[in-house]
Amino acid sequence: MVHAVNPPQAPQATQTQIANARMYSATPAVKADWKALLAWVLARAGLPWELVDYDAPAPLSVLWARNDLGLAMMCGLPFAQRGERPTLVAAPVPSPARYGGKPVYFTDIVVRADAPYRTLEDTFGGVIGYTLADSMSGGVALRHHLAPYHQANGSRLYRKAVGELINARGVITALAEGRIDAGPLDSYYHDLLKAHDPDFAAQVRTIASTAALPIPPLVATAALPEETLAKVRAALRATAKATELAPLMQRLLLAGFAFPDPADYLPLAAMDGGPAPALDDI
Repeated sequence: MVHAVNPPQAPQATQTQIANARMYSATPAVKADWKALLAWVLARAGLPWELVDYDAPAPLSVLWARNDLGLAMMCGLPFAQRGERPTLVAAPVPSPARYGGKPVYFTDIVVRADAPYRTLEDTFGGVIGYTLADSMSGGVALRHHLAPYHQANGSRLYRKAVGELINARGVITALAEGRIDAGPLDSYYHDLLKAHDPDFAAQVRTIASTAALPIPPLVATAALPEETLAKVRAALRATAKATELAPLMQRLLLAGFAFPDPADYLPLAAMDGGPAPALDDI
């Protein structure tokens, strides 16, 4: 069911950027809610930017390469790695207690719900899955979480690695089909799935979670005037207390938005270039 939020009308402007929240559009209803939220934000800021659809399996890297992004979710790793870094507009603050009111997330390491595994170590010797090697939550964070176990073991932890699972749904499907024994899920996406597609999410259970990392931010690749950036941030800040948005924010498991220092994301680039073995070798 799609829940509409009627935003105030936005005046016309001379330059148009685009907005997109594909990264956390976990279900069609969640996608509709994100679009409604971004429409409200843009209208509140007085910006007639275009809300674009960009659904899986279209590669997010192509979206992120555009130079007309005004407000779009981007994985923290490519954000940190870019020589000409996009403008960090804001970062979502998930509402569940485990996020502590901060713009962070985790990688949940999951197994099939009926699997015999009780600890992460129980999965060693099996098949590890991952989304993409250059994904933060679906690849790099998992690799770094496993690195100490690999070092202590002195040899491979898993007999095989299966990559290119693309996203959380791909990981869950691979687990349900028995193609892998363990795999990584972006925790916020995972929480959205549990809330909005519980039967699908119930096919897996969490046996470990990584340390918290900065959550994927909303960024702009277009050159935004300071006045425009201030208006967008003010509108995003207002979402936390807008009574008409309360049901939508609750459905999105969203407490509001924070405005972190871009430098908070630099350790992600260091993690990717660090000494942890590649997932195909772990």
